[in-house]
Amino acid sequence: RSWLSGFSPVLPPGNCWAFQGSRGHVVVRLPEQIWPTAFTIWHISEAVSPSGEVSSAPKEFAVSGVDEAAAETLLGMFTYDAHKEIAQTFHVQVPQGLWAGCLGRR
Repeated sequence: RSWLSGFSPVLPPGNCWAFQGSRGHVVVRLPEQIWPTAFTIWHISEAVSPSGEVSSAPKEFAVSGVDEAAAETLLGMFTYDAHKEIAQTFHVQVPQGLWAGCLGRR
């Protein structure tokens, strides 16, 4: 797992959260409870990539919500297409009422 201690609004090419191998996990701890409706992933385009390619772009990924008791709820499974826009938004696939109940709150 990778722990992100802070987010920067600007990440120059090559200065990213890279993972060794083909799989990785990121855990983001927020200061207060949220009800996400969508997630946006950005990746560098081939046009500005120093190597001219984007094979490091995420592909298939899952997003889960975790409550304070560490109960995990899958919010969706998604596919990032490196040949489309660099910023791609993915909407939560589980109705809020279902996963809010799993987190023990509404």
